[in-house]
Amino acid sequence: MQYHTPATFEDAAKIAFDAQGITRFLAGGTDVLVQLRSDLVEPDTLIDVKKIEGTNNITKNADGSWTLGVAVSGAEMSEHPELGNDWPGLVEAMDLIGSTQVQGRATLTGNLCNGSPAADSVPVMFATGATVSVTGPDGTREVAVEDIPAGPGKTNLAKGELVSAIHIPPRGQGGGDAYLRFIPRTEMDIAVVGCGVNLRVDGDTITEARIALGAVAPTVVLVPDAAAAIVGTKLDDAALDALAAAASAACNPIDDKRGTVEFRTHVAGVLAKRAAKIAYDRAKG
Repeated sequence: MQYHTPATFEDAAKIAFDAQGITRFLAGGTDVLVQLRSDLVEPDTLIDVKKIEGTNNITKNADGSWTLGVAVSGAEMSEHPELGNDWPGLVEAMDLIGSTQVQGRATLTGNLCNGSPAADSVPVMFATGATVSVTGPDGTREVAVEDIPAGPGKTNLAKGELVSAIHIPPRGQGGGDAYLRFIPRTEMDIAVVGCGVNLRVDGDTITEARIALGAVAPTVVLVPDAAAAIVGTKLDDAALDALAAAASAACNPIDDKRGTVEFRTHVAGVLAKRAAKIAYDRAKG
């Protein structure tokens, strides 16, 4: 195994592009190191990006948007004095991942690029409208988060490409987000279903919404029909029922020991209603 500590993302991309065999990037390491210890994968090339400048930074930009470095941990997000005020659902979702020890290392970028459809932070990342900078041999481009996952354990990143920053939009006035998941036990488990909701209100009326579901399809899915069900409403019972129906209709889950197709489909609708209520209350202040 070759271990690299590049000084720039451009160097990291070149190393990855030229590498032969299996390549893995190391930021937090909570997925890669577990895979190594479990003999699930043995990379030929391991590229540690933590020494690249800015990878541990959380920056609020002049327009109110946020830029997060790829090695920012869940603990650093939770402890930040402002990020959770703007995007509480995003921070809460990341805070659900693993133990206290894992929180000190786990990253949004790793959670996204691991490609798990049950990743907790990814539905709410979809809902926020987040984008990522992707650096590769041909330079850096900006990509919507929902265009990154390709299937279980897979992404749409090309050879030599890696995520080099995460961009969260400005919160703005009248906005609120939330994330909820169902797990069989109280903590430290993988989502059977997850739901991220982000919306904006004008007075009591919802004017914008984005809703995403996790663990109900091969990738996390954005559900425009669920968002459309509540835009223009005051989140009354009829709107909530329409939201739940749209969320359930978007599900294409599997049967496994953690949940049946029927159960996951039903719970998706339940969580969508509950998360929407939380986001709505937050949006109204």
